[in-house]
Formats: sequence, structure tokens, C-alpha cells
Amino acid sequence: MKKTNLEIYLLLPLKNFIEKQTSVGLLLIFSAILAVLFANSPWSHQYHEFWNQHIHIGFEDFLIEKSLLHWINDGLMSIFFFMVGLELKREIMHGHLASVKGAVLPIAAAAGGMIVPAAIYFIFNSGTDSLSGWGIPMATDIAFALGILYLLGDRVPLPLKVFLTAIAIVDDMGAVLVIAFFYTAELSTENLLIAGFFLMILLTANQMGIRNVWFYALMGIGGLWMAILLSGVHATIAAVLAAFTIPTTKKIDTPVFLRKVKWLSNEVKRKSKAKATEEDIVKSIEKFTSLAIDATPPLQRLEHALYPLVSFVVLPLFAFANAGVRIDVSSINAVLNPVTIGVVLGLILGKFLGIVLITRLMVSTKLSVLPTGVKWNHIYGLGFLGAIGFTMSLFITELAFDNELYASQAKVGIFLASIIAGFIGFFYLKKTTDQEKFVPKKTTKKSLNFKNLNFISKQLYHRN
Repeated sequence: MKKTNLEIYLLLPLKNFIEKQTSVGLLLIFSAILAVLFANSPWSHQYHEFWNQHIHIGFEDFLIEKSLLHWINDGLMSIFFFMVGLELKREIMHGHLASVKGAVLPIAAAAGGMIVPAAIYFIFNSGTDSLSGWGIPMATDIAFALGILYLLGDRVPLPLKVFLTAIAIVDDMGAVLVIAFFYTAELSTENLLIAGFFLMILLTANQMGIRNVWFYALMGIGGLWMAILLSGVHATIAAVLAAFTIPTTKKIDTPVFLRKVKWLSNEVKRKSKAKATEEDIVKSIEKFTSLAIDATPPLQRLEHALYPLVSFVVLPLFAFANAGVRIDVSSINAVLNPVTIGVVLGLILGKFLGIVLITRLMVSTKLSVLPTGVKWNHIYGLGFLGAIGFTMSLFITELAFDNELYASQAKVGIFLASIIAGFIGFFYLKKTTDQEKFVPKKTTKKSLNFKNLNFISKQLYHRN
């Protein structure tokens, strides 16, 4: 069937953009740059006023009033954290964190990559009222870090991408715990009890085999999320808790699915040969959809459905709303302050030392081994990519500081560190993989034949 111009020039490029791993990082960069441009333009006042306008939801005693910026950070970002929760549960149940052997190295590396950055920030801000920002350099932005790895393509082994993903997922888990225990306002016991009640309903529904995602959405948003929001605990914690109640089991297993697909295929063939009506044939074809739903866990369906929304709406909107830092002579001079220095060194130096040293320690003590095909040069590059803290670091900044000056200083530090770490990580991995690509294997006298010499001469020719 011939494609229309709309499909060729608009829909296909858009589909390709969405499916590429690098697209999320590129869109986040664009959103952040756009925010900085607005914050330093003649429309700076309108930009900030827009995000500070208040929106009311509810009625009478159940009225919630927050600024648009807070609704994005507490509401829309809850969708992001819900997807993070889904990823965490999937990895723990069936993924790289399911076995002790597979989980021990990324967990240890991620722990080192959180503790060392926090300690560096603490050293530079100890005894000051900016100490509350110690959680800012702990986070890794998985979208940016993986985006840079995917830019390198086949230069880096697939196990390295998997290892970075596992570290970032554990890192996200650590960030969620930090937010829950250290960046929480005064607690309302009554609303926490209500939240616990709704959480029990969701857990019971999971055990009973209820698989309707709308039921979980109603109980999770209208019950658990709202109660936790009113309790004083940050609302994103509710999103992670709700994600852990989503079923991971399938209604029908794979063998049954295959048998039913075969039966349905034969049914469609019979109807087609018998020249049944188009409506009758379509009804049989539509059964494939419900069959696919029954053979897919609700957790996986939700994760796939939310990915475009989170990646191309929630995160770019969050970046555009939060990255608007005014850059002038005073802000450039203000780079040399404890907050900015703590964030920059915490991310770049702290993440590198934490990830690399702990990984070295785990391997040298034989508590774990490097993933297949991964070399120490790859780990060094990954240590720098782990220092890209953009999204999560910005999020924790909003929770850590009421002082706008400290928040601006932290954002400058986040931008500087993420840009520097991204460039170092990319070019270091590119250079080392280029060198590895052109190093010929050692040959013995027995194997040194004309074919070997021809191959080596071609490599040297291309290298020069």
C-alpha cells in the first residue's frame, strides 16, 4: 500500500524520533535551553508569573490550592515516579535485580555513587543553612546518560548499557527514599492512616487477581495519592507505592496464547474463504487485541503506555518549568559559592569516585565480576555519565531550598556538572573504543599468514 505524503514527511519521522533512545535527552536539553532563554529575555517576568499562578482543585474543606509549578512537580512528576516504580518492580521481579548475583554490583555501585557525592556537598556546606541541599548531587538522570550511550551505538557493549540502566534504577530508588525520609513536611497522622487504608485495598486487589488498570488508577489517584499529598509526605512517594501494587502476572500463559492465536488465525481464514461479511471478519480480528491484553502483565502494559507521555510531555514540561535560571554578571561571579561548588564537585568527582571505586572494590574482593564484555575503560566512562543529574537533581532542589538564591546556585551547578560530565563521558568512551577497534589481536607464528597480514595492513591504512 502506497504511503501518503503525510505519512512520509510527518508521521514516519515523528515515529522514528519517539522510538529513538536519544530523543528524550535531546528534548530535555531543548526544554532546558528554552527555559533559560525565557528567564533571560524581556519576557522573564511573565515566564515566572505564569508558573506562580495558583490553581484550586476540590471544594470547601477538601480544597487544595497550589501554584502551577507545584502541580507540575507534585502532580505531573508523580506520573514519572509511577513509571519509575513500575521499572523498579519489573527489575526486582524479573529483571537484572531479580538475582543476588546480578543485583549486587549495580546496587553497590549506585550506593557509592550516592554516598560520596552527598559527603562532598556536606564538606563544602557544613555549618551553613544551605546544608539541606546534600541530596541534590546524589541523583543520576537515566534519560540523559542512556541517551549519550546510545549515541555511541555499537562502540559500547550492550551489557554496559544494561549495567548503567541497573545503576540508574537503584539510584532512583535511593532518591525516592531520600525524598520520603528527609524532604517531607509536617505529617498528618489522620491522612497517613487513610493512605494506608487505600494501600491495603490495592494490595488486596492484587492478591485477589484483579487486573483492571482503571480500578488501580481510581484507588491509586483518588485514594492513595490524594491522602499522601494531604499528609505532608511528598506525593511522588504515593506514585511509587501505587506502582508496586500493579500485578505482574498474566491472565493466560504463552503456550495458551499461541494456541488461541493459531485457532483465531484459522477462524479468520475460514471466514475469508467462505466470503463472510467484512464486519464478521473484523470482529474475529479484534479478538487478537483482547488476547494480547490477556497475555501481557498489567505492569508491562502500563509501562509501555506511559513511556511516550512521561518522556515527551511530563519531563520536558518539568524541565521548562524548573530550569529557568537568570544568567548575568552576578550569577557568573556567584559560581564560586559553597552550593554551586558542592553540587558540581559532588556530581562530577563524587559520582565518578563513588561508582568506580566501589566497583573496583567489589571486583577485587571477588564479591562480584564485571558484566561480560565490559572493561575498566567502560566503567570509567560510565562513572562520568552517572554524574549527569539533570531531572532528579532539579526535582530535589525544589524540595531542598525555600531560599531562591540557593535554588538558583544549585541549578547553575547542576547545569555545569551535567554538561561537563556528559562531554567527558562521551568523548572518553569514544576515544577508548576507537583505540580498541584498531588494535589487532596478537598472533602466533603459526597463525601469521597472508590473510592476517592483509587484514592488519588494511586496519593500519584506515587508521592513518
